[in-house]
Amino acid sequence: MAEESTQPTSAEVHKEDEGKVNESGSAPKQKSARVAVVAQSPPADGDTTDEEENEEEESEVDDSEILSDLPDDMDEINLIHSRLKSVSNLGLTRFKALKKLCLRQNFISTLDPEVFNELTELEELDFYDNNLKGIGHALDKCTKLGVLDLSFNVVRHIPDAFEHLKSLHTIYFVQNKISHITGLSPLGATLRSLELGGNRIRVIEGLGDLVNLEELWLGKNKITKLENLENLKKLKILSIQSNRITKLEGLEGLENLEELYLSHNGIERIEGLEKNLKLRTLDIGANFLKEIENVSHLHELEELWINNNKIETIQAVEPQLKHISTLETVYLEGNPCQAKEGVHYRRKIILALPQLKQLDATYVKLMAFPLQFYDSSTFLILPGSPHTLFTYYPE
Repeated sequence: MAEESTQPTSAEVHKEDEGKVNESGSAPKQKSARVAVVAQSPPADGDTTDEEENEEEESEVDDSEILSDLPDDMDEINLIHSRLKSVSNLGLTRFKALKKLCLRQNFISTLDPEVFNELTELEELDFYDNNLKGIGHALDKCTKLGVLDLSFNVVRHIPDAFEHLKSLHTIYFVQNKISHITGLSPLGATLRSLELGGNRIRVIEGLGDLVNLEELWLGKNKITKLENLENLKKLKILSIQSNRITKLEGLEGLENLEELYLSHNGIERIEGLEKNLKLRTLDIGANFLKEIENVSHLHELEELWINNNKIETIQAVEPQLKHISTLETVYLEGNPCQAKEGVHYRRKIILALPQLKQLDATYVKLMAFPLQFYDSSTFLILPGSPHTLFTYYPE
């Protein structure tokens, strides 16, 4: 979740491990992937003289030599932090079987269509942390492309060339300069995950055709209202942390929503969640909530984050949450009620919610004691356990 929150706000970590074994415990019989990782290592010493820097510049490997030793049947190539300004001279066109190409942390500013027109088997393309302003029509022939990462570039507009990328299901535009959501309609049938965190977006728009979208990440923008989400019937994750939202609304159509992240906004009430019965995670931390309310119907809730709000009393904790058997984690710290209850804060919450496994950042530790140690101010008799009492173990 953003720097201000411990919850995740983006899908920045999205690469799955390679070489997984099958159910029998042995490696798959299919042909193993051919992977090459090429990265320029920094000097061993922290400081270098001007003469050493000049020698280093003179000894830099020519782009055409970087991949010269690799066989033509490579499945994956990683050129991370390789000081590349272009891909034109790398000789990529001979890798006809290439499926994954990672070009993170370079200085690439333009894409050469002549190169990518030959890479028709590409499934994943990663340009994280470059100088791209757009992709033009360089990827039009990459019809098998499923994942495209353009995070941390200088993109100002969502590319309008997606009509050719009929297999694209995941797009990352994290930390660019995008102010409007446009051009995504051609991906309505395929797009599953859209990451637009850290941009300049003020209005949620242009999503009406994305009927199969399951994840929408819009954290750290300038959005003031939850709107235009009614067509996203399959949405499971919605993250709009660190924006300017003041009212919880517009979520009635999201009946399949499982995770909702709204921390660091200006929300004053928990409301408008009557139809979101599948919610498992609700994060409204660091807002302006005054009461715990309107969550008692969320019977599948597992995590509730309402920390750092303006909640004065824990009186509503039990009636709102005790009957939710799935609830395992509650964050309530940083509210006035914590200071008001003082040293009794944790004990009272745990007694009110015996199903909890974690309160704030600390796990609830349960210990069993015989009856003679019973103290009604500390211990809780659990139904069906007449001879044993449980309490949290003191930290």
